[in-house]
Amino acid sequence: MTKDVEAVEPAAEYSAKDYHDPPPAPLFDLDELTKWSFYRALIAEFIATLLFLYVTVLTVIGYKSQSATDECGGVGILGIAWAFGGMIFILVYCTAGISGGHINPAVTFGLFLGRKVSLIRAVMYMVAQCLGAICGVGLVKAFQKSYYNRYGGGANTLSDGYNKGTGLGAEIIGTFVLVYTVFSATDPKRNARDSHVPVLAPLPIGFAVFMVHLATIPITGTGINPARSFGAAVIYNNEQAWDDHWIFWVGPFIGAAIAAIYHVFILRAGALKALGSFRSNA
Repeated sequence: MTKDVEAVEPAAEYSAKDYHDPPPAPLFDLDELTKWSFYRALIAEFIATLLFLYVTVLTVIGYKSQSATDECGGVGILGIAWAFGGMIFILVYCTAGISGGHINPAVTFGLFLGRKVSLIRAVMYMVAQCLGAICGVGLVKAFQKSYYNRYGGGANTLSDGYNKGTGLGAEIIGTFVLVYTVFSATDPKRNARDSHVPVLAPLPIGFAVFMVHLATIPITGTGINPARSFGAAVIYNNEQAWDDHWIFWVGPFIGAAIAAIYHVFILRAGALKALGSFRSNA
């Protein structure tokens, strides 16, 4: 009898999960509207996106104004990419414990598809992010009005020599990289498996933004964040900024959806688990 018990215990320990998946968020959660933590998260998303747009668009305007008189002046594309990636690292680190540190409607949309947030929270996050982006770019225009109007307001536009299909593809792939990184960096299974390797989740997310900017700034100026593109377009309010604006919504949302499907249903085998559950119930 004792031998039987000893033989069973290691097997039970081996098969036990060393991580716990959080329960999927409900589609509609009206109780959220009665909690202060929900509104605190909205404020955090608003302020984070405001700061993100203020620093990054100001960097873009500063680079263009300096390079206009000196081709070697300013921070260059590398510096702009660092500004975007660095601010995402900082702001995700600061707000992750309050709102999750989305700062991007495409990230929110991907996490909604992955059942990480409810529909109500997702919609309200996107509203807060867009309002924060408008206010952030508005501050840039208030402080640098002459340079702002002269150098394009930091608005995303399709560069000369590229067609709409290329721009859309760049936005889809760039956002896929970002949202895929978000899912991977916050995956409880990965955190448990690699617990001996301390990884700060905002770090790979910030690096993903940095790398994508290096690749796509010459094509679209790099959107991968509809709030960023929308805020700049609203304040600059130029026909050129609105002409291809749809690319900076459609592309990121498609990229986010593909990343969510890839992570949840392929990497985490969500489709196989659902099929196995269906068969066991049958």
